[in-house]
Amino acid sequence: MGDEGQQEGLDKDKKTKAVALLSGGLDSSLAVRMMLDQGIDVEAIAIKTPFCDFDCGKGCGHRVKQVSVDLGIPLKTVYFGAEYLKMLMKPKHGYGSGMNPCIDCRAMMYREAKKHMENTGADFIVTGEVLFQRPMSQNRRALHIIEEETGTAGKVLRPLSAKHLPPIEAEKNNLIKREMLGDIKGRSRKGQLSLARHYSMEDPPNAAGGCLLTDPAFSKRIKDTFEHADGIPSINDVELLKFGRHFRMSRDAKLIVGRNMDENEKIKSMFLSGDILLEAKNYVGPTCLLRSRAYDESVVRASAGILLRYADSPKDAKCIVMATNGNNDMIEIHTESAQDEAIAKLRI
Repeated sequence: MGDEGQQEGLDKDKKTKAVALLSGGLDSSLAVRMMLDQGIDVEAIAIKTPFCDFDCGKGCGHRVKQVSVDLGIPLKTVYFGAEYLKMLMKPKHGYGSGMNPCIDCRAMMYREAKKHMENTGADFIVTGEVLFQRPMSQNRRALHIIEEETGTAGKVLRPLSAKHLPPIEAEKNNLIKREMLGDIKGRSRKGQLSLARHYSMEDPPNAAGGCLLTDPAFSKRIKDTFEHADGIPSINDVELLKFGRHFRMSRDAKLIVGRNMDENEKIKSMFLSGDILLEAKNYVGPTCLLRSRAYDESVVRASAGILLRYADSPKDAKCIVMATNGNNDMIEIHTESAQDEAIAKLRI
């Protein structure tokens, strides 16, 4: 047999392979199961952004890993950090209802999946997207834009909704059986739950958590951070947004006030050298972190007053707040609790 004949024989023996964007939620899990049903090799890639919030008790990383183990497929995790924040400050396709840049976000994920597809010799990409499930990123126009901008046109299979979409290249090349694909669309979960029963999933996962950027309150915090940032915010800045009460003290300063013991500990762990940590001296109360580009005594004093508002201290007498800087220098501030009206104006 000549070289061409040998190559042809090798190509016939080559097993169809896909790279799946796996979130740990029900949709992407079902999409992978549908591929495995067809005897297709699947490798998963999970994307972690600074705003993932899958609320599974152990973090989205644990959840995705467990799903990949249950499915019996390899998993690669990719972390988006500064490059994601840079995109978020000015997304090409704008925001959704909050600060969610859904089209630009999906495009970043597609590019990463495409890299993995090319590196592993896979034939196509699989996602758990359902047509019309999400208004901004899962309509025909948005899907077309994402594919065109990422060079993945004809390479992305959405098994749950495939019968409502044009066949991809792998289908045309008979690598995928279209009759085994789904016809789900819209926001109802009935189709997915029916499939979960078909696969004997006794405790199917919910939709893959959520993006904090769709939350109205969180969106206000990230918007405020961008408006007052000197360049791209740090990951530390972003992590601080996820807990506590937030107050805009000045153009250069923001105060974060812990709401419970767990948040107090988290605030302490986020402390940087330029920050000031505040705690009531003689009373139980919150830990507060003042982050500022320049020291301003009036801002520190005002922050101490806000701390006392949430402490178990008397509200009609001066109390002591301890302020510690990055050099562990400590000063005592004698002040009274701030008034609710004044606090309300500063709250983000």
